[in-house]
Amino acid sequence: MAAKQRRSALLVTVSTGLVLLWVVVASFPFLWTLWGSFKVQADFFSLADWRNALRGTFTTAQTGSAFTGQGYHGAWVQEEFWRAAMNTFIVVFSVVIISLTFGTLGGYALARSGFRYTFWLLMIALVFRAMPHITLVSGYLLPFFQWNVWGHLPTAIIVLVAINQPFTLWMLHSFFLNIPKDLDESAMVDGCTRFQAFRHVIVPVMWPGVITTGLFSFLLAYNDFAVTAMLLSQQNQTMVPKIASFLGSTQVEGNVMFAVAAVVSATAPLFVLILFFQRQIVSGLTAGAVKG
Repeated sequence: MAAKQRRSALLVTVSTGLVLLWVVVASFPFLWTLWGSFKVQADFFSLADWRNALRGTFTTAQTGSAFTGQGYHGAWVQEEFWRAAMNTFIVVFSVVIISLTFGTLGGYALARSGFRYTFWLLMIALVFRAMPHITLVSGYLLPFFQWNVWGHLPTAIIVLVAINQPFTLWMLHSFFLNIPKDLDESAMVDGCTRFQAFRHVIVPVMWPGVITTGLFSFLLAYNDFAVTAMLLSQQNQTMVPKIASFLGSTQVEGNVMFAVAAVVSATAPLFVLILFFQRQIVSGLTAGAVKG
């Protein structure tokens, strides 16, 4: 018994150590970027001594303090990063709502359909989802220019929904398959229509699956670069292309610290979102993985 307890304590100690090591390794890039966002470029990207980023040598010399908010002021006020944040909110909110609306209706219909074409529809959707985004966007560019709709937010929203919809169909279809058809039939026996049974009985049961799918849809739209960079004008840029513009080019000098501050600003909401919905995400993934 004592030997088993020692092995158990050793296993707990090793497991805890490995988890802590993983947390440190995984969080270090963000924490280092967060720290560096309050420094000047000469400190954070110092080639002479990396410890300048810790001490803030040049930051103190230039600003009188070891920390400065010049990067955030330059990004949010001088370069109007808040416009990109607002555009991102509009795009992400629209993509998630539209994708989930059509995804829940389509996934439910495919899950309850007894026809063989359901499988082939899902396979076609999977092939479409597997295609690189850049190949899809290139086919849209010429019509969008001809119709004078290039550069506007609704255009990017439509394309992102088209790219994301096959994934939501697959995810929600698998969740609906795990819900017994008896629930639908019982609700309709009690007087509900098919849509009422779907709305009042099925959706509340699979709510964790909807949240999980919505989170992945959110991440697709939030982190997208190829679609938004090619389809949106400079005035309507979302956050990711805007961050890239801070880096400049071979012809135009950028401001790297604006980009560093913007990266921290764009990443922080993701941490909050994951922490807030972590239980729903885990339960949703578990529900989709186990058929019963």
